[in-house]
Amino acid sequence: MNRFPVLKVVGVILLVSGLQSYGQQADAGAHAAPPVENFIVFDVPGSTCEPSFPICTTPVAINPEGAITGYYADSNAALHSFLRAGNGTFTTFDPPGSTCPSFFSECSQPTDLNPAGAITGSYCDAITCHGFLRVPDGNFTTLDPPGSIFTQANGINPAGAITGYYIDASFVEHGFVRARDGTFTTFDVPDAVNGTNPSRINPEAAITGWYYDASSFEHGFLRTSNGTFTTFDPPGSVFTQANDINPQGVITGYYIDASFVNHGFLRARDGTITTLDFPGSVGTGAAAINPAGETTGVYQEAAAIHGFRWIPDGTFATFDPPGSSYTQAVDINPAGAITGYYYDASFLGHGFLLPATR
Repeated sequence: MNRFPVLKVVGVILLVSGLQSYGQQADAGAHAAPPVENFIVFDVPGSTCEPSFPICTTPVAINPEGAITGYYADSNAALHSFLRAGNGTFTTFDPPGSTCPSFFSECSQPTDLNPAGAITGSYCDAITCHGFLRVPDGNFTTLDPPGSIFTQANGINPAGAITGYYIDASFVEHGFVRARDGTFTTFDVPDAVNGTNPSRINPEAAITGWYYDASSFEHGFLRTSNGTFTTFDPPGSVFTQANDINPQGVITGYYIDASFVNHGFLRARDGTITTLDFPGSVGTGAAAINPAGETTGVYQEAAAIHGFRWIPDGTFATFDPPGSSYTQAVDINPAGAITGYYYDASFLGHGFLLPATR
């Protein structure tokens, strides 16, 4: 049975139209891009890029030690996992039992790693897909909540608690959290009709993500460690995706307004929402936030997509790796180092690391 990749959204799709702002607006300061020599660009040994399948090397997360995890494509466009250590050495891996025999199939795909280097994500066998935990010594644990016929693990916190979603026999999507001792708790946002999709979990075990209403539109949610839910949408939103939550409980992501314009947002612990629009852009989306509140993501101007860093004083900085025609920033660590991927002039993908500047 062919298994197609579970390509988790770690960034945003930007829709071109007139820019319209809602809610509290972030200060529109901006400054110059970092010098191109600051970037480290990389490809996993053995990764293959072709115009028909340009995914190639795709980072998804970076931890405080500068280790990066993600996935890469082989010559059959099948996906495998990698870990790039802080010193630049690569380890490639697939959990035992994973198979990817066909073009554009998934052996494995990480989604997150914690400060100790434990990695979570998904892998596919000949029948379905499962969550996995890879600990630093290279041992694996398969993750399937009770009743699951398909599992996607999306986030792991410093204590090793993991969140994600699973699909049951009725093809309904539910959230889960797996404690370090292996105990599963499954949950659904009370307002969810067509599924609950957690994206990240912070050190307090607070979880954010999105859920689907009766029309399959997305809305943001926060689940505290005691199981209490808060749902939210930035003012003017018709579609909300919450992508990350930091130790202070600040959530970031993006929303789409009634004019189909993308905006980034920050939701403070007290519920206050700030809209993030890169100055002069026609669309902005936030992907990740670190403990200091620094946020990274993408913005669009005309036909080009660029990465950005936003700091809490309201300042934006733009960046693109050398030779990039499209930049997707996906994660930022506590020191401010950013990882992601970009497409070159031939529209072939490569990973990048923008080291911290402080």
